[in-house]
Amino acid sequence: MNIEWQDHIESSPEVLKGKPRVKGTRIPVSLILGYLASGASPDEIIEEFPDLTPEDISACLLYA
Repeated sequence: MNIEWQDHIESSPEVLKGKPRVKGTRIPVSLILGYLASGASPDEIIEEFPDLTPEDISACLLYA
C-alpha cells in the first residue's frame, strides 16, 4: 500500500486547537496511536470509529 499521510491527516487552528486529525473528522491522530499502542488492531479501531479506513490508520502511523 503506497499512501501519503498528507492525503489523510490535516490540522487547522479552529478544530481541536490545531491538533493533527484524520481529514473530515474530529478524531485526533494521537487517539489512533494510543489505541495502536495499547494493542488494538486496525479492525478493532475501525469497529470503534466506522468513519475511518485502513488507509487513515496507516497514515497516522506514517505521520508519527
